[in-house]
Order: sequence, then structure tokens, then C-alpha cells
Amino acid sequence: MVQAIIKEIELTSFINDTNSGQVIETIYFGGGTPSILSPMQLQQLLAAVRQKFTVQPQAEITLEANPDDINEKSLQQWQMLGINRLSVGIQSFNDAELLWMNRAHNANESVHCIDMITSAGFTNFSIDLIYGSPLLSNYDWQQHVELVIDKKAPHVSCYALTVEPKTALNKMIALKKTAPVDAEKQAAQFLLLMQWMQQAGYQHYEISNYALPGMRSRHNSSYWSGSLYYGFGPSAHAYNGHSRSWNVAHNMQYMQAIQNNTIPKETELLTTTQQLNEYIMTALRTMEGISIHTVTTLFGEQQANRLIQQSSKYQHRQQVLIRQQHIILTNDGKLFADGIAADLFA
Repeated sequence: MVQAIIKEIELTSFINDTNSGQVIETIYFGGGTPSILSPMQLQQLLAAVRQKFTVQPQAEITLEANPDDINEKSLQQWQMLGINRLSVGIQSFNDAELLWMNRAHNANESVHCIDMITSAGFTNFSIDLIYGSPLLSNYDWQQHVELVIDKKAPHVSCYALTVEPKTALNKMIALKKTAPVDAEKQAAQFLLLMQWMQQAGYQHYEISNYALPGMRSRHNSSYWSGSLYYGFGPSAHAYNGHSRSWNVAHNMQYMQAIQNNTIPKETELLTTTQQLNEYIMTALRTMEGISIHTVTTLFGEQQANRLIQQSSKYQHRQQVLIRQQHIILTNDGKLFADGIAADLFA
């Protein structure tokens, strides 16, 4: 797999063919569990990127890691490779909940790995937490959030538990072997989360993401601002400003195609309407909101006026603010972000 990804990097065309020295500002090892790769494999992947592109000296290089893969040796090795940010899938600090989620680590490992990360000298890392599970009381949720605040985690990503079709959890709920997800409880825990994080000085800069000042994820922020990006590996997505492409999800099909010097991807050319709707969807999720100036510049004054008019009903419901030519969700509006965005689509 590693060799196939390296070959895909070599086969990839530049987004702008006239600029073979494109500067890469962020690199993100994500999806699956990249922390199981050996230092040698990570080094080979980074070397392939550096050979193909110009990597900015101060580039943000993030590795997703599970707590059970983190130890003093691995942290030292990652730092030596130039990895300067970790995204840690802790999910919970409760043993019963971790067992229910089928996670490999326990609560002690969750806490200990944060201490090891800071002791190793990582000043930039993110903690993932999940709320809204049947086992999570509001009191336990507060304990989880206070723990990451006390540990001074620079960045925290919090996601509501979702039940995907064809999963073990979905089957357990259908067979009434476990309690279903309670939407009202999830909403209440999300509102509490916003309150606690804002009181602790974190910026709620995107619906699911909180950061201490200056510690936003540069990589994820580039997605939300419409930047161009490459993606390598099975299921990886790429965007060149006017079309989006994505690789086949099947590992063997991916590797076989790469062996035949073909990148197994599908491409979708985005219409102007699709580009506007993507901007609405991503920008509305951020604390800066939708910029009327940006919409006017890229999509015309008519669309900007339509957005202002369409969002006025949400102003009356106190779910949206229009401030300094930006359409911004209130805390209450964040509960309905997807529905509001869909209603604002062109």
C-alpha cells in the first residue's frame, strides 16, 4: 500500500501544469489509522511528497493517531520525521463507553497519552471526543470536557455520535440490544459544550472544532476556505478549483490500478451553482460565516442579495446574525446548520 501511494504521488499531474514547484503548506496523514505505519514507511511517504512538490519550511504536518499507538519512542520518532501536529482519537475518558464503542484503548491510556504528548514537546495537537452516546450523562460529558481544558489541549474536535447503516451498532439498536441515539440529548450536550469551551477561552471556529487562539487546524481550514488540495491513497479526494476527484475505496482495486500506471479515480466538474452551494455549506459552519463580499465577487450581486433575503427569516428566529456583511450562525442556529445551509442553496 505504501509503495502504491508513493507511485500515485509520482504519477499525479500538477494542479497547475505551469508551476512544477507548487508549495505545499499542510500535509495530513488521516483516514484509517496511519499511526500503525512504521517510521520508515512514514519517512518514505514524506520523501515522495518532498520530491514531487516544494514543502514549505513551516508546513503543518499532522498525523492521526490512536492512544494505544502513542508511546515515548513513537513520539520521538514522529518528531524526527518532521511531524509537528497530532490528531488523537480519544473519543471518551470512560471505560464502559470506550468498550461500548469497541475502542482498543482504555480511559487511563486516554489521559496518559495527552501527558506523554506534552512531555515530548508537542505544542500542537488535537483531541477528538464524541458526545450523545446512550452511556454518556451530562455530568460525565462535563468531566470529559473539563479534563481536556485542564490539560490545555490546543485544539479539540467534538462530534455527535452517528449510527451508520450496516454497522454493528445499527444492528444492535434494531435488535433492541442497546438504546437508540437520543437527538434531544445530543442537542443539549452540544449546547453545554459550546458554553464550556467558550468560557475556557476556546474559539468555536467551526461547528465541530474548538481552538485556543492561534491554534486552528491550518489543514482543515484550507478545505473550508476553498483552497486547492491533492489527495493520495484509497478514497482520497482532490480539488483543483473547478473539479473534484476521488480515488476508488477498494484497497486491492486501488493497488492493482496503480501497478498498471493508472490512478483509479472519478472526476466531477463542478458547476457555478455547485461551487456556490459548497461555499455556503462550508462557510456557514465557520465562526466567520458567509461573506457577502466573497459571494458578490465570485457569484454576482444577485446571488448575494438572494442570500441576505433568504436568511432574514433565520434572523427573526435568532438563529442567524448578519454582521459586517457576514451571515453568521448563532449558538442556537448551529443546531440547525445543515438545514439552514440547504435552505440557502442556489
